[in-house]
Amino acid sequence: MAQQQTYVTVARESDCTRVEFSEKHIIDEVVIRIIGNELTKLVDETPRPRIIVSFRGVEHLSSAALGTLLTVMNRVKAKDGQLRLCDISAPILQIFEITKLNRVLRIEKDVAAAKASLVASH
Repeated sequence: MAQQQTYVTVARESDCTRVEFSEKHIIDEVVIRIIGNELTKLVDETPRPRIIVSFRGVEHLSSAALGTLLTVMNRVKAKDGQLRLCDISAPILQIFEITKLNRVLRIEKDVAAAKASLVASH
């Protein structure tokens, strides 16, 4: 069986799992589905997931990608875990604000702030 293309880099740390995207443009439906599957797998294999998703280098994000993030967030919450987004560029942050997802998803300035917020709230 061929190795499936991966679009995320996962770094497991003692207190959390950090995820970064390898794509600058997260707009293709196939890419988004694969990313969703990878994030879901991370959530499912951890009892109380503590996941930080860094958007460093991401330039474009589709509405389907936002939907995938919401799905992942709901799975994390169902397992009493925590999800943080960080390193979001101004144009993409604007999308989160327009859709009011910045009120639903916890967004931090950078990885350090995201880690600090995990520790502070658990």
